[in-house]
Amino acid sequence: MKFTSQTIEEMIEILSSLPTIGRKSAQRLTLFLLRQPEEFVQKFSDTLIKLKTKVKLCSVCYNFTELDPCSICTSENRDKGVICVVEQPDDVLAIEKTNEFKGVYHVLHGTINHLDGISVSKLKINELITRAKDAKEIIFALNPSVEGEVTIHYIVNLLKDYPIRLTRVARGLPVGIEIQFADDATLLNAIENRTVIK
Repeated sequence: MKFTSQTIEEMIEILSSLPTIGRKSAQRLTLFLLRQPEEFVQKFSDTLIKLKTKVKLCSVCYNFTELDPCSICTSENRDKGVICVVEQPDDVLAIEKTNEFKGVYHVLHGTINHLDGISVSKLKINELITRAKDAKEIIFALNPSVEGEVTIHYIVNLLKDYPIRLTRVARGLPVGIEIQFADDATLLNAIENRTVIK
């Protein structure tokens, strides 16, 4: 059943296009917004626009940031020679929650997946290879999936002649679990017990 208001239907359609939001949830959120004071809706709208206009990718690590380079890349307390490679910005947040990793990051924004149309050119792999010239260690913290393995193998092959240590997080992460959903203890254990690839 549809609402008689076209505007309500448009909002439900937009919200239901978001990940994990079905039509019923989108309908509840739309009705919730309708019941809020105008100031709340205005602030919500302004923040959405700010999110899209102010947040960008760090030109060094490709994490989301408002400052470029980001605060992690510019921190004096970080070891710039140790780069942790992750799939998505969510993974940076998950690792940062452990408060143990003192290196820097490189966000690929996905993994090689030709079935979904994600080729090497769509990822931040070339940028990683450029950064690797000044690195002493690269830690791969990609999700344990076929796509993650293919991506690691591809990058390791590109770096085979570089005089750097290549490691991966330990297999404490169960196959199929995404980095961002791992608990802090498991993630910390995986980083501390990383294994050498080359």
